[in-house]
Amino acid sequence: MASPRLETYCCPNRDAATQLVMSFQPDVFCGVCIGSASVSLLLTILQLLPKKGQSPRKMHKASSSSTILLLISVCDILGGLGMIFRSSVWLGFPGFIANISVANGTDVWPSAFCVGSAMWIQLLYSAGFWWLFCYAVDSYLVVRRSAGLSTIVLYHMMTWGLAVMLCVEGIALLYYPSLSSCENGLEHAIPHYITTYAPLLLVLVVNPILFRRTVSAVASLLKGRQGIYTENERRLGTEIQIRFFKIMLVFVICWSSNIINESLLFYLEMQPDINEMPLKNIRSAALITWIIMGVLNPMQGFLFTLAFYGWTGWRVDLKWRKREIPWESMSSSTVGENAYPSPVNYQSNIHDSKKISTTDSQQTDEAISMLSEGNTSGDDRLTRSSPIYQGW
Repeated sequence: MASPRLETYCCPNRDAATQLVMSFQPDVFCGVCIGSASVSLLLTILQLLPKKGQSPRKMHKASSSSTILLLISVCDILGGLGMIFRSSVWLGFPGFIANISVANGTDVWPSAFCVGSAMWIQLLYSAGFWWLFCYAVDSYLVVRRSAGLSTIVLYHMMTWGLAVMLCVEGIALLYYPSLSSCENGLEHAIPHYITTYAPLLLVLVVNPILFRRTVSAVASLLKGRQGIYTENERRLGTEIQIRFFKIMLVFVICWSSNIINESLLFYLEMQPDINEMPLKNIRSAALITWIIMGVLNPMQGFLFTLAFYGWTGWRVDLKWRKREIPWESMSSSTVGENAYPSPVNYQSNIHDSKKISTTDSQQTDEAISMLSEGNTSGDDRLTRSSPIYQGW
């Protein structure tokens, strides 16, 4: 799982709270991480693979939001691979790991492995947090008609730039002046914890606000398109709202244990002796949430694909064919012509007798179609243009 305690453990003079959780049943904990990450990794890949029984479609250029959804899954997959690798080495080479605790050891490889694997996990999950924030921003800007394909470059710069900068800055402050002589004290470790949890807290606080504003803007667009707000428009607005809710629900489930655990460990660090009897319940709660983190953090990848696309089925089609990108429900026009993806037959599926002819109405449908990617209604009135959406 992803926790700043992984990097803190690499210091020979690590704090007592970090030592408490990292030394608690390490074999069991690593086994839990490997199992959870492996299951999530396999199911996530299964979700993204093309399925049999779906007609091939022409490959289109992805919209920015669709690209962001894929990048979130990629970050989760790579982060899960980092967890599997780190935990496997921890289980398979206990003597190698034991050298991490040597203050003046001559073998630098155990410490290099400890720092490198921890940074890999933190960087990938931190990038996933930033991408999720970009998804909320992009959804709102698309509805406000202020975003297009060109913005994905800015999202890349912001996401990877901030993720790398915060990760390197936090590690540099934590291991100052050197890895073998890390300074003690909370004031030395706090900057590292802040850089780790800043993007997580940003998503928890800001994304619900952006999603709520996006849903309100969608309702206004649907009302303004025909001048009326029919049952189908209301249904589509509700499905978009439910989709945003699912995304935030998965995020809260997977990462709330990290916040609780870090709060408990921070409280223990402030005590003169964490082994005192009055702190027994706090220690037990910290250890329980530590194991829960090992289960839930890696499962984010698979749970997010369920929130994005629904269950896509088991029947994988490994035969290559030129097809539409999974989760992409419409083609995109070039930036020079239009900054928004081109419309699909969503409107004709709702009102077969009416066609949108004005540019303003087309842009409205494009924005709504992109936000409703992956959604299907019970009576098949909404578009099912992407094969990965059949389980939504």
